[in-house]
Amino acid sequence: MMNDLVILKLDSAKRALVEAKTIQETKKILDISRAAEIYAKRQKLGEDAISYATSIKVEALRQLGMMLKETERADGGDAQRTRFQKSTESPPTLSELGIDKKISSLSQKIADLTDEEIEKVKTGTAIARVFKENRRNKNKELLKNIQEISDDIYQVIYADPPWQYNDKQNIDNLGGAEKHYPTMSINELCEMKIPKTKDNAVLFLWTTAPILEDAFKIINTWNFKYKAHFIWDKVQHNMGHYNSVRHELLLIATKGNCLPDNVKLFDSVQTIEKTKKHSEKPTHFYEIIETLYKGKKIELFARNKREGWDSWGNE
Repeated sequence: MMNDLVILKLDSAKRALVEAKTIQETKKILDISRAAEIYAKRQKLGEDAISYATSIKVEALRQLGMMLKETERADGGDAQRTRFQKSTESPPTLSELGIDKKISSLSQKIADLTDEEIEKVKTGTAIARVFKENRRNKNKELLKNIQEISDDIYQVIYADPPWQYNDKQNIDNLGGAEKHYPTMSINELCEMKIPKTKDNAVLFLWTTAPILEDAFKIINTWNFKYKAHFIWDKVQHNMGHYNSVRHELLLIATKGNCLPDNVKLFDSVQTIEKTKKHSEKPTHFYEIIETLYKGKKIELFARNKREGWDSWGNE
């Protein structure tokens, strides 16, 4: 009897989801399906009831994610306005909609999954596993489509890899790099083809404190030797697990004897306030490298084309 009541409530939620036109309506159905899933598990109502509730929950998350993706972020905050609202209306914030940032991020990530991946989640495959497989597929496609590295010979390689962090927030809260671009594992970075270099060449490699040890694996695999580093003091703080982090590291490694062409000693600490764009590096570091080295240069994982440089990347 109790099982029948749960199924009837879920039937109603499923019909309502098809007709839902607003974020609020979809969120209400999501809450109903989540509550039904928890209740069915606690009361041991059987796999059919649990699977049915899970299926509606996943569809509700997907629909919510699609709706949130269609919103426009208001200036200076987390307020959001759908593209159909008049600009004179006051846009509701996520909190006013009853949606926390975790649900917002999770739903938008689910909205990016294929129908096949959605079915896997519905049938019990751990969502973290599905996200991981999705990320791997994107990485494979990225490496297929990215342009070939030039056969030219370079004196300078400048690289800002799309590091893959072993952090739960990349899956659960969907923060950090994963939210902005496909990342690459240490093995993928070690195995990738790199540009040809002169016998005397230099590598400038961006890294962060949590993966500093891994960065040395890249340096060694690419046949360079670590020499020194710059510290980028970003002024603004980012929350870390062990301290409040306000810096990134630009490691300097060489092949052969590749001392700077221009003997100018820049301060190892460069204080430049970061921008709001994720992972964007200050142009001042281009200028430092150009001052120190006169030879042919290439930027790996480039986001912009720098005059006088070759570039390789998916952006």
